Order: sequence, then C-alpha cells, then structure tokens
Amino acid sequence: MANSRLLIKINKNNLPQVKDRYPFLYLERGRLEIDDSSVKWIDCDCNVVKIPIATISTLLLGPGTSITHEAVKVIAAANCTICWVGEDSMLFYAVGESPTSNTRNLRRQMKLSCNPSKSLEVARKLYAFRFPELDLSKSTLSELMGIEGKRVKQLYEAKAEKYGVGWAGRNYIPGKFMMSDFTNKVLTAANAALYGIISSAVYSMGYSPHIGFIHSGSPLPFVYDLADLYKESVCIDMAFYLTKELCGEYDRSRVIEEFRKRIIKEDVLSRIGKDIISALGEEE
Repeated sequence: MANSRLLIKINKNNLPQVKDRYPFLYLERGRLEIDDSSVKWIDCDCNVVKIPIATISTLLLGPGTSITHEAVKVIAAANCTICWVGEDSMLFYAVGESPTSNTRNLRRQMKLSCNPSKSLEVARKLYAFRFPELDLSKSTLSELMGIEGKRVKQLYEAKAEKYGVGWAGRNYIPGKFMMSDFTNKVLTAANAALYGIISSAVYSMGYSPHIGFIHSGSPLPFVYDLADLYKESVCIDMAFYLTKELCGEYDRSRVIEEFRKRIIKEDVLSRIGKDIISALGEEE
C-alpha cells in the first residue's frame, strides 16, 4: 500500500479553480516552512516545492504534516484558511481562519438561513436534486423530510436485495463502532469520511458547516444537508457491495480504497461547489 500513493507535480493546470483562486490544496507527510518570505513545502523525500499561497483559498493538512509559526503568519496574511484533516481529507479535525478572510459567502448563507421562506426555498432545491420528477414548490420541510425518509428506507431494502445480503435496518451506537453489523460499520465509516470531505470543501469556499437548511440540532447541519446528495452512490451502495464482496470480514484498507474510487468516479469534489451555488444562488 505504501507504494500505491499517487504523487502529482503541482502546477496551475491540475488545481481546480473557483474564480480568481484555487479552492484547496491537500498536503501530507511533509513540512511547511518559510523561505525568502514565500511558503515552501518539503515532502517526505526532501523535495522542495514553493506554494503559490496567494492563489489558494485553503490548505488541507493531512497526516504527517508540520507547520512553522512563521508559515502560519504568512498564510494568514494571504487570507488562506488552514484545515487539519485525515488521510486524503477523509476526516475533518479542525480549521484555522484568518481574521481578515472574506465573509461574503458566509453572510449570504446566514441571510438565507435566517429568513424562513428563503430557507425553505433552499431546502426545496436540495431535495429537488433527488426528486427532479416531483413538484416540491408547495411542500413543507416536514413533508420533504417524510418523502426523503421513505426514499432512503426503500433504497436500503433495494440494495440489500440487489446484492443478496441481510438487512435489519440502520443501527449505530455512538462510541461503539464494533458492535454494529458489517453493513452498518461500512455505512458509518463511509459517512464519516464523506462528512470530512464536505467540511473541507465548505470551509474552502467560505461557507459555514454549522448553518443548515434541512438538518438542525447537530454539529454540522449544512454538511449533512449536502451529504445526502451523494450518499446513495458513494456510501450506501458501497456498504452493501462490500458486505457481499468481503463476506462480513471488515477490512479498513479495503473500505478506504473503495471509498476513494467512488469519490473520484462520482466527481464529488467538483460537484460540491456547483451544488452549493445551485442551492444558495450566485453571489450578489
């Protein structure tokens, strides 16, 4: 597994761009330092790469990374956010934002959330991604959540039948991961990884994961709002597929490998930004 990682040379052609800045750059197993007032990355093989920090919105620091105090000062001065994440950004730990970072997207998100009618409109748009054939223009939030609950229940049953595995329902006991059955273990792990990716993307675009339109009373409501758009193909189908493939023997590395494949295949990182803009609208 150590030699299977893909190292890509950083240049402007292989970074996704949002307007005048690239939204994020993921780094792992190396050190960020300052050299002649510029930020440089020293990787585990002692390769040195200068980071064009003024053109990047967010740095995602994965396992094995360290950063100097001076580097943090320069990165903050460039209005670049720093996120500490798990391997390949599949777990989200913490974020550090500059006091002078642009808040226009956050303000727009807050305005929409605080206005009941506009908040419901955003919720309808999010549900419309999953129910394009239905007219949701007059549906209340409770009705929308009821429709979604029925869809997910039927989806679980359909996937269980498709792959020929048993299914007794979604069951997760916080802090007791190993007590769940195999399918629920994979669902829990995949969901957590998806939440990490979405949290990183949301922060990189200047929005808040704490201001949602469907979910409430939870730590990351906006992340959960968005995650429901991708769970069917990335998490749910994968859980039942691996239940059949692995015959009930939980293999963490196999779960991570399959999750990565699906994130790339479904182009989730590219879709998140587009879906946020479709739901919240363009900047004023």
